[in-house]
Amino acid sequence: MTDSGRVWQPAASIEALRFRAAVLAQLRAFFAERGVLEVTTPVLSAAAATDPQIESLWLHDGSGRRWWLQSSPEFHMKRLLAAGSGAIYQIGPAFRGDEQGRWHNPEFSMLEWYRPGFDHHALMDEIEALWALLAKTSTSPWPRYRYAELICEATGLDWADACDARHLRRALEARVGRLPKALDSGGLLDAAMSLLVGPGLGHESPCFVHDFPPEQAALARVEQGHDGHAWARRFEWFWCGQELGNGFHELTDADEQAQRFAADRALRQRAAQVDVPADDALIAALGSGLPACAGVAVGVDRLCALLMKAEGVSSVIAFPADRA
Repeated sequence: MTDSGRVWQPAASIEALRFRAAVLAQLRAFFAERGVLEVTTPVLSAAAATDPQIESLWLHDGSGRRWWLQSSPEFHMKRLLAAGSGAIYQIGPAFRGDEQGRWHNPEFSMLEWYRPGFDHHALMDEIEALWALLAKTSTSPWPRYRYAELICEATGLDWADACDARHLRRALEARVGRLPKALDSGGLLDAAMSLLVGPGLGHESPCFVHDFPPEQAALARVEQGHDGHAWARRFEWFWCGQELGNGFHELTDADEQAQRFAADRALRQRAAQVDVPADDALIAALGSGLPACAGVAVGVDRLCALLMKAEGVSSVIAFPADRA
């Protein structure tokens, strides 16, 4: 320890850091073999994610201008896609102010890639191929669960009642106890996923959850399903009860994306959250023509920790927040 009481030693062992380096090398080899271009985009941005679930961090430069630390390289990477980059990937730092704990760190490493011509199911196929390389196994197709079916099974409700805040609250509180009164139907669905569904997923093998409610579309396209309901074409990758990746069949409509940004900012205002500037450059890029594509973001620290069967991400981060 230093005179100030700070621990100077890294949290991760040197052996763990070597393991992490080997995983990063395998990731780069996988994408190089498939002709996916590695790119680097700014960590600082004039805009930030408007999603109310994300609390971005910021800093001021010498002139007093505010810059936002990226919570994901998504917006810049989509600008590259609109400029004709073709398939791209990036491994780099990301920052979120509300993430701290066993499986979270405010600064973390993110792998993100985009595949023109893919939908979300084709991207799930590619994740399975990547997993076979990292886990050194031949993998059969993983289970792919529809979001609504998992929620209905966990709560004992049909989908119509699961979308009703009163019915859903009653079913959830019977299973997990009292929940905050401020939670609306969307918040209650998030609670059902995080408390009842997610922890039980991916223990026998990794799996995917796909087709989310339109209210959870984020930057994914929304399409009509065969059941007559509209669904957001996105997925989450689960392993050992942890979410490892979040993927979209990407929205390409500039007007729709601008409306979603405005709706997000209105929600943030009502919740007294920090207002963030929407990314006008992304809207312009979409307006110029984003190719039909699918993309996914994967937490590298969490992936490495689970591959090592570690107890949390601090085991694979040299200097996590409590030692930074």
